[in-house]
Amino acid sequence: MTELELFRIERWQPDADDLTNDVVSLGRLLHDCVHAGASVSFILPFSHDDAVAFWRDRVFPTVHAGTCRVLVARGAVDIVGTVQLDLATPPNQPHRGEIKKLLVHPSVRRAGIARALMMAIEDQARDAQRSLLTLDTASNAAEGLYASLGYVRVGVIPRFSIRPDLSELEGTTVMYKELANEGRGAV
Repeated sequence: MTELELFRIERWQPDADDLTNDVVSLGRLLHDCVHAGASVSFILPFSHDDAVAFWRDRVFPTVHAGTCRVLVARGAVDIVGTVQLDLATPPNQPHRGEIKKLLVHPSVRRAGIARALMMAIEDQARDAQRSLLTLDTASNAAEGLYASLGYVRVGVIPRFSIRPDLSELEGTTVMYKELANEGRGAV
């Protein structure tokens, strides 16, 4: 990373030496995002230990198995962003991947990290020969980002999940993008 770069994006494939530090860093990121209101499957109270356990016990095994690709945006000291590509699709959907858990630390938002992560995860999808990406979001800001990247809004599922602060049920917007229709040929 040069002096001018605020972050670098890399595929997360930690070895035994890096795993502990990375899950602590990713746990901090997830914890801070949920406490800032991110609707990403967790509700308050949500401890740092819960967040670390999610990465160590739920995500890392899927990365190790090859059914999920995770990208991280590394800042000078810590992981400041991440996104996942779930490749564990049914047998009749080998062309599809699901984008999950796009997270950027609240202190560094609006610096292009989410856009860079999304563009890089699309490259990962192409590499995995996935031509259709799907996602859902409860965030208007994220929906705007996805639309600017060519994702198409399918619709809203009302009362889909509980807000992190337990205040109410909220809807989620379902979106998709066909990578094969970008002029790059079939994947």
